[in-house]
Amino acid sequence: MNDHANNTEVPHSYSLANPSKIIETMKQSTLSLSFNIGGILAGTLLALNLGVFSSTPWALAIFPGILSVRGVIGGLFAGRLSTGLHLGTVRVGFTENTRDFYVLWRAIIALTFETCAIMGLVSSLFGMLFWGATFLDSISVFGVVFATMGLSLIFISPITVGVSFFSFKHGLDPDIIVYPVMSTVDDIIITFCYILMLIVFSLGYIGYYTIGFFNIVFLCVTLYILLRNMRERQFVKTIKESFFTLVLVAFIVNVTGSVLTKIGEVVGSKPEVYTVYPALIDTMGDVGAITGSTATTKLALGTLTSSFVSIRKHTMEIGGAWTASLLMFTLYSLIPLFRGMPLLETLRFAGVLYLTNILAVLSVVIIAFFVAILTFRKGLDPDNFVIPIESSLADTLTSLSLLVALNIFRYFA
Repeated sequence: MNDHANNTEVPHSYSLANPSKIIETMKQSTLSLSFNIGGILAGTLLALNLGVFSSTPWALAIFPGILSVRGVIGGLFAGRLSTGLHLGTVRVGFTENTRDFYVLWRAIIALTFETCAIMGLVSSLFGMLFWGATFLDSISVFGVVFATMGLSLIFISPITVGVSFFSFKHGLDPDIIVYPVMSTVDDIIITFCYILMLIVFSLGYIGYYTIGFFNIVFLCVTLYILLRNMRERQFVKTIKESFFTLVLVAFIVNVTGSVLTKIGEVVGSKPEVYTVYPALIDTMGDVGAITGSTATTKLALGTLTSSFVSIRKHTMEIGGAWTASLLMFTLYSLIPLFRGMPLLETLRFAGVLYLTNILAVLSVVIIAFFVAILTFRKGLDPDNFVIPIESSLADTLTSLSLLVALNIFRYFA
């Protein structure tokens, strides 16, 4: 990755002497973060199907994990595509693209399977230790997770590529546009697939056989890809560099699931919290993704030094993304008002969301920038680490911030 920096013309949008950068970042961030309103649809699906979740002891606890690991894979894919488009190692077009593009696509399929295995194992461990799950429940977790992720992969990967190409072709910055847009699309698709698989699972033996069929197909496709690409250097590098990240993420997202369970104990069955929850974690993850993805591209282009104090030269991107997130949180806070909630309760709900934003965003931004600089200095590809680690930590930090904000406002109510 570093080799490209010396031979690549620096785009105007990544010039350090660009005083209008914060306005441009805010405009593009607002555009991309506005897609998080679609996260309300994912939250509505969750709120309307709480009965499906409550009937299975582990279903709600692993829901954030399902969202997060899909975001991890999607973030890695989006980050690599965005940097590749800037550097010229990926061209616009589904056909007759570069070797790097097709190797990356195949690596994403293999990584998705690997992620399912790691998450299923860790979720089973958490389930038996903290959620009251049995050994049979653990087998069910594996089956549902694999089927959900495999089914979602059919839809999400082509859409990610399409959004990347569309944004780059029309003069937008894919580092700012792609992941925020796709994180919302991912959440809607993965929530639908997860609820569908839970419904199928509830059908008894017919459901078990259906889920088993999905898993066998997913396994066969993955084995074929592994056998065909075991000697492909870039493929192996992506798998190796991502393995540690995926193990770390698997533990993080299960902590998030435990936090969501605690949030459920605080709010009970209040639909407004569940409705905005996917949008909240999406938005905070997107702020970190914009910070990290723009930083990795700057590092590759040589317009940002690999020093932690250089975050001072990245404040325009950070400020633009944060401002856009505050605007989105304002919109989320108004949703209960349109559903008939009294004005005083709506204002209290807005206070909870603003406090959540303040508590979460600073740590998310620092983590994203720190991971970008650290991995670059170690000679690794930051795109294999930044968004995966940042997005999963953002989910946990946002969930913890929401739990703290809810308890603070409940205490002073």
